[in-house]
Amino acid sequence: MGIARDRIHKRSKSGARRERNRKKRKFELGRPAAMTKLGPKRVHEVRVRGGNYKYRAMRLDQGNFSWPSQAVARKTRIIDVVYNASNNELVRTKTLVKNAVVQIDSAPFRQWFEAHYIKELGRRKP
Repeated sequence: MGIARDRIHKRSKSGARRERNRKKRKFELGRPAAMTKLGPKRVHEVRVRGGNYKYRAMRLDQGNFSWPSQAVARKTRIIDVVYNASNNELVRTKTLVKNAVVQIDSAPFRQWFEAHYIKELGRRKP
């Protein structure tokens, strides 16, 4: 069948069923979700409308993360997927999606903090 992003299958404003008066068209095309996993970087090129390309991440192991209270962002390694409110299976399969809670490597943020404030971060006082 294929994934379609059409409105023909929807009901009209009055609630009446619409008659399917044409086939699916190329411009109504929809594609399956990437379901990006945690692992060494693997990116596929997808040709889209107008001959342009989109880059679909199949696997990723790093990303750009921000520390909002300090207004700083750094590229860092993703260690693990810890929590996902929508589905526990996404945690078990280590799927990276929007709003997933991930554990990251703190080294770049620690280095920035210690250089910026000239103070050690997270060290216990004896």
